[in-house]
Amino acid sequence: MRIPILKLHDCLLISIQWELDDQTALQFQEDLLQKIHDTSANGVVIDLTSIDFIDSFIAKVLGDVIEMSKLMGAKVVITGIQPAVAITLIELGIGLNNVLTALDLEKGLEKLQQELGE
Repeated sequence: MRIPILKLHDCLLISIQWELDDQTALQFQEDLLQKIHDTSANGVVIDLTSIDFIDSFIAKVLGDVIEMSKLMGAKVVITGIQPAVAITLIELGIGLNNVLTALDLEKGLEKLQQELGE
């Protein structure tokens, strides 16, 4: 199953609605990077509100997606990180340094717009 990636102005919005398996996570990585390239998006908001658990492979893929997106010139905001996910990310050493975060999608969009100077 593919994760939908929506375009809103010059940003991409992703709301992950189910627990990811390894194949879906890798497909998401590929799809997002291609969409950034195709649309010249300046920003990406990834909403994790529905994710209650994250394993080490998915955490690594998420960290990689964020770094790769930045390399392609897109600012990334992660929203809706649940406590268990935050704990897992830190325990795995994936600190998401210099990554913008927000409690929910609305605040994430506001933060991204501020970062992009809109």
